Amino acid sequence: MFEQVQQQLQQHGYLARCGQIIDASLVQSPVQRNKRDEAETVKEGTIPLAWKPHKRAQKNVDSRWTKKHGKNHFGYKLHASVDKRCKLIRKLAVTHAAVADTTVFEELLDTTNTSRDVYADRGYPSAEREQTLTKAGWRVHIQRKGTAQRGISETQKLRNRRIATPRARVEHVFGALAQMGGNWCAAWVSSALP
Repeated sequence: MFEQVQQQLQQHGYLARCGQIIDASLVQSPVQRNKRDEAETVKEGTIPLAWKPHKRAQKNVDSRWTKKHGKNHFGYKLHASVDKRCKLIRKLAVTHAAVADTTVFEELLDTTNTSRDVYADRGYPSAEREQTLTKAGWRVHIQRKGTAQRGISETQKLRNRRIATPRARVEHVFGALAQMGGNWCAAWVSSALP
């Protein structure tokens, strides 16, 4: 359905023209209360044989645990490329929550966007990625991240602040999805998994 909407937008001449913002958001899913051996079986990608059909229908075997800001979360990740100007999701990928944001970055690049600006937060920096993107003609606006031993310079802090304002527009998209209700959003995301 998402792809059909994108095709209709393009057929009617609606183009993404002002750059794109790439980010990911956690989508909570109801916590599963499985026994230890059942949890191990699910982690391996199979369904426990003891589960009857009615129990299987109630179990979510695609969600995973992850930790963010010191808190545990169970569910999915919605990775999106959002048009900077109109805040419309142009490309998306859905994974379980334990997948690192950076693994789907290149998959989310919207080559139909007429602007070559790409914005992202501190979860995406990589010297190799930035070199590759620059060679391919992209204007990279990815915030810098310091380490525990060495923070970032004042110049990098200023750069991060310049990037923060346009990049924050993606949070409006995720906020609107969250307002639609966590259970609805989790059901939608789980149905979008390949």
